Amino acid sequence: MIIDCNYCKAKVDSRIIAQHENYDPDEPGPFITSLLECPSCKNALISGQYDWPNGGGYIRDAPERVWPQPRKTVSWSIPEGIRTSLEESQKCIFGGAYIASAAMSGRALEGVCRHYSTKSKYLGKGLEELKDREVIDKRLLEWGRELQKHRNIAAHAGDQKINPQDAIDLLDFVTAICEYVFVLTEKFEKFMTRSVS
Repeated sequence: MIIDCNYCKAKVDSRIIAQHENYDPDEPGPFITSLLECPSCKNALISGQYDWPNGGGYIRDAPERVWPQPRKTVSWSIPEGIRTSLEESQKCIFGGAYIASAAMSGRALEGVCRHYSTKSKYLGKGLEELKDREVIDKRLLEWGRELQKHRNIAAHAGDQKINPQDAIDLLDFVTAICEYVFVLTEKFEKFMTRSVS
């Protein structure tokens, strides 16, 4: 089974040690959990994948590593272009491309500004406008400024580098901003609607 090994930082053809199928009536098909062994480093990996109904049969998803260090799932409530940038940033980190990851994290943040049609095409002024319009708060503005600074390092030729932990943190910051703006805001609005009823 082909899967990302977080130890080897590569796709590997892992050996299946055991599998289990879960059947949940709220899911469209069974969820398959697999205990795997990496052929290179011999470490254990656990994957998960769905079988989706398809004309009397099933189509199986590609396996996703669910342990250790699973990739973070990006919410479908986040607009597609922004979601794609977040997913690309994750892929860059996995591949050791930390400057590229910072660029994609910055691109996701620019997407938030575009989504809210900020007047300025510059990220810094767009972030200020999001704060003035109360889309983000002061702390998220600070995180956005750090993202902007590192995005500029990533986007312009120079000798500065982005270290691995900074790239991971920047992705965490922009993900938190997106979850606050798109996911939690929508969830709170639904909560309040239910509360009023």
